[in-house]
Amino acid sequence: MCGIAGLAYTVATPPCPEPVLDALASALRHRGPDGAHIHRENGVDLVHTRLSIIDLAGGDQPLINQSATLVANGELYNDPQIRQRLGPAAFQTGSDCESALALFTREGAEYPRHLRGMYAIALHDTRSGEVLLTRDPFGIKPLYMAETSYGLAFASEPAALLQAGLVARGLCPTAREALLQLRFIPGEYTIFPGIRRVLPGETLRIANGQITSRFRQPALPTTHKTDLLPERCGNTSEERTLALLDAALMDSVSAHERADVPFGLFLSGGIDSACILTAMSRLKRASAHPTQPLRTWTATFDATGAANEAEAARALAQDAGAEHETLMVTRKMVWRHLPEIVACMDDPAADYAIIPTWFLARRAASEVRVVLSGEGGDELFCGYGRYRAATRPWWAGRKRPWRRGVFDGLEILRTDRPGADTNWRAGIRAAEQAAALAPTPLARVQAADVAEWLPNDLLLKLDRCLMAHGLEGRTPLLDPVVADVARRLPDNLRVRHGQGKWLLRRWLAQHAPAARPFARKQGFTVPIGTWIAQDGQKLGALVASQDCIAEIAHPERVRALFMAADKTREGACAWGLLFYALWHRTHVQARPLAGDVFETLAV
Repeated sequence: MCGIAGLAYTVATPPCPEPVLDALASALRHRGPDGAHIHRENGVDLVHTRLSIIDLAGGDQPLINQSATLVANGELYNDPQIRQRLGPAAFQTGSDCESALALFTREGAEYPRHLRGMYAIALHDTRSGEVLLTRDPFGIKPLYMAETSYGLAFASEPAALLQAGLVARGLCPTAREALLQLRFIPGEYTIFPGIRRVLPGETLRIANGQITSRFRQPALPTTHKTDLLPERCGNTSEERTLALLDAALMDSVSAHERADVPFGLFLSGGIDSACILTAMSRLKRASAHPTQPLRTWTATFDATGAANEAEAARALAQDAGAEHETLMVTRKMVWRHLPEIVACMDDPAADYAIIPTWFLARRAASEVRVVLSGEGGDELFCGYGRYRAATRPWWAGRKRPWRRGVFDGLEILRTDRPGADTNWRAGIRAAEQAAALAPTPLARVQAADVAEWLPNDLLLKLDRCLMAHGLEGRTPLLDPVVADVARRLPDNLRVRHGQGKWLLRRWLAQHAPAARPFARKQGFTVPIGTWIAQDGQKLGALVASQDCIAEIAHPERVRALFMAADKTREGACAWGLLFYALWHRTHVQARPLAGDVFETLAV
């Protein structure tokens, strides 16, 4: 995993000073601590910071051939197959990313259609002078762009564009409304005016510093050819579909284990990570020469009554023969490190799961370079209760996902705040409209989540929290082969007897019955409201005193909210305001971290 950045200049624009490129590289150093390279050629600058995972000695970037120059952030899991198809003469290194360069030479701008993996790629066609920016269909890897006085700038993180001075710091009130009400920001536009996301699956063609065309590869296409799926799941028996899922899961986990460095797994005790662990264990037992032990990590919390699946995770790991560690996350730890946790979320998502994810990443990074994780299982196989609620008949209480904002009806926010009259739900509505072609109401709700919630909250969280520690995160359930099985499932293999992820549960019952996949799960909930309430008086006063909070909320109501944060909804709102206050100090005011959460907010 790496960081990439660069500039595609307009004609006759002088190149930017070297310190600008140095600043881009410096800002992305945490994504690639193993080396940095800056490459300047014919109106295009490319920056790469490397985290060495494959071809440790020879995989430095940029990668260059007779047609193009490429920098990439990602892993291409079908690299061995591409190399076999194109032949050894097309390659100079062992880097998996070189297969993208070789494919471009053969296929031109359509080359991303042949990739299987997670990636954000910048490719300079040295024959035409064009630049292609490409992002994987699920949006696992991030990529941002901005129009500047030099031309089009791009980077793996908005913070790099800001720190290099290519974009002025500012804040979009409409995006802030979405962050407050949804806890993430959907769509192309970010909270920073002038900085946009390259959308999941999108390829942009850039000439003379301007976008000339764009096309998009969907994460869940209506047609997808794969040798693993000779027939449609909807037309087969449940047992045949289980066999197809088994083949897909084993193939995906095997591909995601490919690395020249140690790897492990974040294990929650839930269905998704249990499936990945089971596949990893089967692969290890089948290997004649296992190279490393299975390593797993689980987070638990010190709050009384917090949902805790640590014991279930430990038992799963023991059954799989894994070396397991349970990490206790305490209130004291959270308050000490929360400013730097929030700071890593430059594209903000106020998901409290950033807390355990950051701590787990910090711990795992001391032992491994790659961690597998279960993101995507809920979205592809129907794990959320809101999916089932959304597909009930209207007379049985059908509910529209994301229909209410977190703060709706609480009278915490000022009615005259900037952006109060904007439609914060517009991005979600656009995703719902785009998902209208999905075959069933259930599939339509899932498709909308895959388009927005998944890339702009869950995967964003995973990327930033792991990359803050130079750790690569891989998501085997978000693989084209697995997704192709999931998208073809009839609704009764997604939900049955009131339980989602029915087919995954069946598979787990068959291969790891000790996981008790049909037992009621506690879920994974961070006790952030409990922690806030315990320090509610002090925290509430500090948050209410921030100018960025006073602009949008009634200070006296903010203080009362923090005192009542042990209630579910009040806790969610208090967390949202605490997150925003810390985030604003770092990324809008550009103020340095000043100690723990109390010290930072008091300065």
